[in-house]
Amino acid sequence: MTSLRIERVDLLQLQLRLRHPFVTSFGPQHERHVVLVRVHADGVDGWGELVAGRNPVYSEETVATALTVIRDHLLVLTLGRRVDDPRQPASWWRKIRGNPMAKAAVEMAVWDAWSAATATPLAALLGGSRTAVPAGVSIGIQDSTSALLDRVEQFLERGYVRIKLKIAPGSDVTPVAAVRERFGDVALMADANSAYTLDDAEHLAQLDAFELTMIEQPLAHDDIIDHASLAPRVRTPLCLDESVRSADDARRALHIGACRIINCKPGRLGGLSESLALHDWAVDAGVPLWVGGMLETGVGRLHNIALASLPGFTLPGDTSASDRYWHTDIIEPAVTIAADGTVAVPTVAGVDAVLDHERLQSLVTHRASFTAS
Repeated sequence: MTSLRIERVDLLQLQLRLRHPFVTSFGPQHERHVVLVRVHADGVDGWGELVAGRNPVYSEETVATALTVIRDHLLVLTLGRRVDDPRQPASWWRKIRGNPMAKAAVEMAVWDAWSAATATPLAALLGGSRTAVPAGVSIGIQDSTSALLDRVEQFLERGYVRIKLKIAPGSDVTPVAAVRERFGDVALMADANSAYTLDDAEHLAQLDAFELTMIEQPLAHDDIIDHASLAPRVRTPLCLDESVRSADDARRALHIGACRIINCKPGRLGGLSESLALHDWAVDAGVPLWVGGMLETGVGRLHNIALASLPGFTLPGDTSASDRYWHTDIIEPAVTIAADGTVAVPTVAGVDAVLDHERLQSLVTHRASFTAS
């Protein structure tokens, strides 16, 4: 029976510039301050990625706060302990309220170490059955409608099977209408990132004309009550993202009619263990799921793709290729899109085997190591 003693944890910080600015209702993003977590346990290394941003806009967590929680709280409860199941660490941290992104970064590194130690691909550990998953792409708000149409065309030509458009007041109905008119019945959704209020219900209902797969998180980041009021006023299914931080949150939201679809982001949920709980609940409840992205490097991307291989993820997720965001990723080979519009589910046991260590080391701006002693 596998058992791993967590001997050391390394926190590596690096700064990566995006290939193109990514503009949402929060504003433009030009670069990402990436934090990678390496868990060393009984001779194997496991890798996780912190998805928190520099500023508290998507959630209250930031890189700085997450690093503090990891260093001063999570590692105190983790270093030197034995893991007999990768779900265990989540139970060690129950008394620490919130901070799901900090927890996910460490927990997913433990899952990855378990994958390496057991020579089992992560997808198989999680219960995934697919060998490839459909590739979706998220497109930020563009300077003009013509620029947006050009971007959509480029991604469709590369094989992406689902387009997600970021929207905000003043940039919603017109760009969505233009994309639908130009590209016909392409799978299309809109992501508002909490940019609207219930007073905008009639305006949001105009999006019903374009047969969107969903409108994602139109109202406040911590709300389900107003979403339940909005849902019967629009025909397009509502999807919750920021409001769902656990399987129980999803259950409550569905119970009051706040949504019909859930975006599953491991970083937002606290890791893969809670993602599995959400997946199993959604399968039983018949709720469509998809895996969302947070501008991850290849480390986080491989985790997301492995998760998306589970049968309950019935909608294409944000499983884009490495070159969607980065000139050069930190894994080799990079994630690519196949001719049929899918990405391959990784068969490697542990991210360390495909990590481009030379490139990674050239990008590290700060590192810290913590040991069981």
